[in-house]
Amino acid sequence: MMSHSTPASPDQRPRLAALVSEYRRYSHGQNIVDRLMGGYGWEDQWHYPAIDVVSLYVDQFPENDLSRERASRYPGLTIYPTIAEALTLGGDQLSVDGVLIIGEHGDYPLNERGQMLYPRYEFFQEAMEVFRNSGNSVPVFNDKHLSWNWSWAHEMVQTSRELGFPFMAGSSIPVCWRVPSIDVPFGSEIEEIVSVGVGGIDTYDFHALEGIQCLAERRAGGETGVASVEALRGDSVWQALDDGAWDPSLLEACLCRSHTLKPADESRRHTFPTREELPNLVEKPPVAYRIQYTDGLRATMLLLNGLVRDITVAARIKGQSEPLSLLYYLGSGHEMQPNFFNPLCQHIEALMETGSAPYPIDRNLLTTGLSIAGVESLHQGGIVLQTPHLDVTYQIDDKSTFRRT
Repeated sequence: MMSHSTPASPDQRPRLAALVSEYRRYSHGQNIVDRLMGGYGWEDQWHYPAIDVVSLYVDQFPENDLSRERASRYPGLTIYPTIAEALTLGGDQLSVDGVLIIGEHGDYPLNERGQMLYPRYEFFQEAMEVFRNSGNSVPVFNDKHLSWNWSWAHEMVQTSRELGFPFMAGSSIPVCWRVPSIDVPFGSEIEEIVSVGVGGIDTYDFHALEGIQCLAERRAGGETGVASVEALRGDSVWQALDDGAWDPSLLEACLCRSHTLKPADESRRHTFPTREELPNLVEKPPVAYRIQYTDGLRATMLLLNGLVRDITVAARIKGQSEPLSLLYYLGSGHEMQPNFFNPLCQHIEALMETGSAPYPIDRNLLTTGLSIAGVESLHQGGIVLQTPHLDVTYQIDDKSTFRRT
């Protein structure tokens, strides 16, 4: 039977291997690994993680690559030519205490559905081969969604359970600051959720879906899975709004929480856009994913590029006259100092130091499946896609894991 390494003793810092698609400025590889090596601002001091990134595997080296400079700056860091060598430190047995998989950014193929074929699953499989050959396993963090392929994503979670290692995945959205700093009361009866985000399918849709799911999972009875997903694009989104496909007051709450809501008239900035003005304010064809949960909860994710430049969410809770709504606060974004990675790195540290994932991998499996289903529904012309495979059920405790200070 495979063993699982226990967390390092207090006098032994966990050693990590980072497997990244590319390591350039503003890439997720740079934003995460730089913080784990050089620290980051946390509350009122500079925080230096009690872990060491000792090996790197880099899949692609663009002209603005930073990995070689980092290896020269940090004497304990080595770039290895293969994933196996990064995990074994050039030997023949697993020699690190944790693994980071950061398969985001880089020059990879785009399929006919509009999905970028990032090699997260491939990185994971190569790491698992080392685990199996060594008869040992260590905690793994996977950045963002698990894969563009549902069967692969499901296999990754099953493998983590088969080999018995803690597995954490996801983005900064569930753990970042919130405005206001609130959560859905644990055990609430949630009737409907709407999230408004930006970006494209298969990329930023995942962020808005995580914004939905980290609230939905707190409802009474826990997570029950998703029965169907219907995706709309363009004029059909506005028609669905007119037809009452989602609660307009929840959409209004999301837009009112936004820090970047675009006015219809630049000369009168403090005006809320009318229904007739909305289409002219959205710069790309809008996208909506309509999600029907097995227990009756319904949710809608909207991508409204140009109207807003941030991610908000609103929930209708039974017995409450006003919706609960909030902004996932990411500050000034990638072009400045993207401090929204700081809370995520805190949770990665906790995973590696304690050997316990701070939130269930099931959340990420479900949001991965929702993104894939939304993309597939669009690919098939906006059909209602039945999703019996998304029978992902799980329970969380009442602890909130987002950053409060």
